[in-house]
Amino acid sequence: MNRLAHETSPYLLQHADNPVDWWPWSAEAFEAARTADRPVLLSVGYSSCHWCHVMAHESFEDRATADFLNEHFVCVKVDREERPDVDAVYMEAVQAATGQGGWPMTVFLTPDAEPFYFGTYFPPAPRHGMPSFRQVLEGVRSAWADRRDEVAEVAGKIVRDLAQREISHQGSRPPGEQELAQALLGLTREYDPQRGGFGGAPKFPPSMVIEFLLRHHARTGADGALQMAADTCERMARGGLYDQLGGGFARYSVDRDWVVPHFEKMLYDNALLCRVYAHLWRATGSELARRVALETADFMVRELRTGEGGFASALDADSDDGTGRHVEGAYYVWTPAQLREVLGDDADLAAQYFGVTAEGTFEHGRSVLQLPQQEGVFDAEKIESVKRRLLAERAARPAPGRDDKVVAAWNGLAVAALAETGAYFDRPDLVEAAVGAADLLVRLHLDDHARLTRTSRDGRAGAHAGVLEDYGDVAEGFLALASVTGEGVWLDFAGLLLDQVLDRFTDPENGALYDTASDAEQLIRRPQDPTDNAVPSGWTAAAGALLGFAAHTGSEAHRTAAERALGVVRTLGPRVPRFVGWGLAVAEALLDGPREVAVVGPDAPDPATAALHRTALLGTAPGAVVAVGTAGSDEFPLLADRPLVGGAAAAYVCRNFTCDAPTTDPERLRAALGG
Repeated sequence: MNRLAHETSPYLLQHADNPVDWWPWSAEAFEAARTADRPVLLSVGYSSCHWCHVMAHESFEDRATADFLNEHFVCVKVDREERPDVDAVYMEAVQAATGQGGWPMTVFLTPDAEPFYFGTYFPPAPRHGMPSFRQVLEGVRSAWADRRDEVAEVAGKIVRDLAQREISHQGSRPPGEQELAQALLGLTREYDPQRGGFGGAPKFPPSMVIEFLLRHHARTGADGALQMAADTCERMARGGLYDQLGGGFARYSVDRDWVVPHFEKMLYDNALLCRVYAHLWRATGSELARRVALETADFMVRELRTGEGGFASALDADSDDGTGRHVEGAYYVWTPAQLREVLGDDADLAAQYFGVTAEGTFEHGRSVLQLPQQEGVFDAEKIESVKRRLLAERAARPAPGRDDKVVAAWNGLAVAALAETGAYFDRPDLVEAAVGAADLLVRLHLDDHARLTRTSRDGRAGAHAGVLEDYGDVAEGFLALASVTGEGVWLDFAGLLLDQVLDRFTDPENGALYDTASDAEQLIRRPQDPTDNAVPSGWTAAAGALLGFAAHTGSEAHRTAAERALGVVRTLGPRVPRFVGWGLAVAEALLDGPREVAVVGPDAPDPATAALHRTALLGTAPGAVVAVGTAGSDEFPLLADRPLVGGAAAAYVCRNFTCDAPTTDPERLRAALGG
């Protein structure tokens, strides 16, 4: 075994038995490279990455390749989910140099961690115009030995170029009506009206853009925004991207029609999409949205919850196909013959309902289950029986591997989604699951100085500091939990995290945000990216949480920080709206106020208080915050000086320093919140 045997990352542990003499990312690894006068091979991936597994099997498990690596390089393996800062810095260099990026990421560095040669996956033999991995290694070794000055010059230029890549940030001017309208127009131009979603293949679920569209519709009444959101959600839910038997979404669709997914299932996608579908139901009453939100929540709790109460990162795309071979999608796909074996006379019905064909929609005559639009009415009871039997048969197949590490940011997203979904659909078990994950984050990830640890596994905290997205997303989860449960301690914890954002992640000169703290490990560049990718960027996540906390507390410092952070959205929103969806959603909340709702009731449990609280949570006003408690309580700042009305429960709605008259009527409250 190599040095990875003592790591907590499942991805690193997958490589612990490689013949490659791997190091984890550490100062000691670079000192070893300096002492031996060797270049560093940096290999970055994650546990559910299909091509990471392929390259590992082809190259890192190969003894001859390993011997060459061990003789000429110091090899460093990084889990991008544990060290998003390392990944971001070198991915920026890869994309700048090659115009593309992805994982596995393969970068060659000097012992001073300066990159000089880049790539992603390299095959074991030349193909499709790609050199073999061995050819790349020999070329780099030769350059290091014979052209060291050239290597140093290239590395120095790359580092200087990275240092000059500045973020266009317009300080404290957040986007206004004009910028948000331009962003909507840009999305309309990129929208795929036949299939839903934006752009061509591959298609990723645009959860953060959908949040913006729902909030824009709620604020302005723009029907086109709601239509794009609703149609995209329906197409995704009917396609192979969605697991029609077990619930939950795959990472992305390889085609424009949402038919064939890349089968890995990530916690962050499912948390974001669970919340999106719950919010779509809140806006439209769609039964499909309700079903998908609940099934996705149940999937997360059933298949991703860990023994400690947190949520695991991912399920692999690959699994054993029954012959000992690991094959992508094997767990999820079906042939007509397999349907007949399980369902007998109901096989033809199932094939029609789920779009299973003799030719197959995937590889080797296998089909991904879908819900194609078709004529006729299906017997609901019969379909439920079919689904139960197929699910039971699937459960007997070898299951995909699970990455059990708990990532703070993604658990924050799950807390928000489960808390709200549980509240909307009267599922206290989902709220309890959210509380359990939040408790774990406080117990294990948050230290006595309110600093977050990025990951944990099996109840043991990892060694890596939290980054900005951890602080922003966990604070967002705590704020949602505070609104749902009426427990002010979650607001307090959110405040502790956001004070860290103000103190350690914010540029005091212009309000720009950095992905790493001011006292974090110094890399060749301090990463700083405001654009959303698979998850909200740390920048926009923090802006949203800062704004919500300010609405709860009246803190001018937090609101000012949110407004200054949104300055970058003023620049990016009209130009690249698909890649700053969460920033646009936060800007919608800012333009709407956001509204502050205080629900007060008598000391005893009271149905009228519960009715007002539920109505407040179901309001569609963008980014509205909700506090609930007894009259005179100090649980939330918003409850101060809010008496009962005629001895009855009442709701107070304020925004922009102006308050409506309190109401005891849920219908009046609904009207005030766009519900």
